Amino acid sequence: MDDRTPLVGENRPRTLAQTKASVLRVFMMTLKSSPVNYLLVFVPLGILAEYLKWSANAIFWLNFFAIVPLASLLAFATEELSENVGQTIGGLLNATFGNAVELIVSIIALKEKQIRIVQASMLGSILSNLLLVLGCCFIAGGITRVQQTFNQTVAQTMSSLMALATAGLLIPAAFHATLPPPKSKHGFPEPGSSDTLILSLSRGVSIILLVVYILYLLFQLKTHKSLFEEQAQEADDGIITTSLPPDESDVKPEEQKLSVLSSIIVLIVATTLVSLCADYLVGSIDDIVESSGLSKTFIGLIVIPIVGNAAEHVTAIIVAMKDKMDLAIGVAVGSSLQIAIFVTPFMVLVGWIIDVPMSLYFSTFETAILFVSVFITNLVILDGESNWLEGAMLLSTYLIVALAFFYYPDNVI
Repeated sequence: MDDRTPLVGENRPRTLAQTKASVLRVFMMTLKSSPVNYLLVFVPLGILAEYLKWSANAIFWLNFFAIVPLASLLAFATEELSENVGQTIGGLLNATFGNAVELIVSIIALKEKQIRIVQASMLGSILSNLLLVLGCCFIAGGITRVQQTFNQTVAQTMSSLMALATAGLLIPAAFHATLPPPKSKHGFPEPGSSDTLILSLSRGVSIILLVVYILYLLFQLKTHKSLFEEQAQEADDGIITTSLPPDESDVKPEEQKLSVLSSIIVLIVATTLVSLCADYLVGSIDDIVESSGLSKTFIGLIVIPIVGNAAEHVTAIIVAMKDKMDLAIGVAVGSSLQIAIFVTPFMVLVGWIIDVPMSLYFSTFETAILFVSVFITNLVILDGESNWLEGAMLLSTYLIVALAFFYYPDNVI
């Protein structure tokens, strides 16, 4: 009996020490997964600002900067989880959690009937990925090279689907333009209203677009996955390269993987914190509009998309500098595609469920901006080659769009 006592006494602290070491390892791996994670200091500050009822500006900007690293954590945990569950399920996870921040912010805004913010943030995410991110990628990668090449077939497939998504927004606008003048003395309501015809059309189009998105996943993960295999391999290499700090590059990849349980825990914690910060951020928007003079359209279209896409922006630019343009195109155009044919139609159906009149009817000016953006992007990637001048063209287009929406009023009918 006495011989067993030391063994029991030794096993207990060793198990506890191993648990602590494992938790510390997961924490450090997660923290070092991206340079933007140092902004996590804004998470407690953002929550504290709401709790102590600081000014609307403080609440908005602290939670704005808090969501940036949380978006990075969501992307990191999703990629780690995908490594453990296989390519097919991993692709679905990336599709679902890749735009988790946009979904959470939009659902919270929709519950608070901030339809204008939801519509503007959807359009803003598409434009920022197509013009800002892709333009920065072309400039960052082409500044030291004559030209870069990428998989033309994959790029054209995504570009064609973007054209379809654009039609899904153009048709409701054209449908509205052909309606007879309403008998109501107030005229036809502005975008996001409860007009029965527009809502019915939007919900039908949304269901069709979601079916197309499922077909695209089948195309990418099953029937034509060989087209995406090289791009997926580059993505894996890019994650390993950009996730490891320089002094740990000699560590084996197996030691840098999160387990399924650890990945799920990180996902749950990050999602919960994003929900809190997004709730506080959306709640302060009305006060920000009143105090700053900025329109809800500008905040939703230019400011908020930077939050959800910050991690993707950094990743795309880094891999473009390493001449991995297939991955850069996949991140930029692929993210726009997910917003256009998955997140936006999904938000229309969520609005239908919770009885909020979210529709696909955007103003003529907004649909024209989207059409021009998709058109110039399609022209740029048509030949399967890129250079820094094409990047400057895309970036200039985005700056023109941002300037136009800075002066665009919310009360336009």
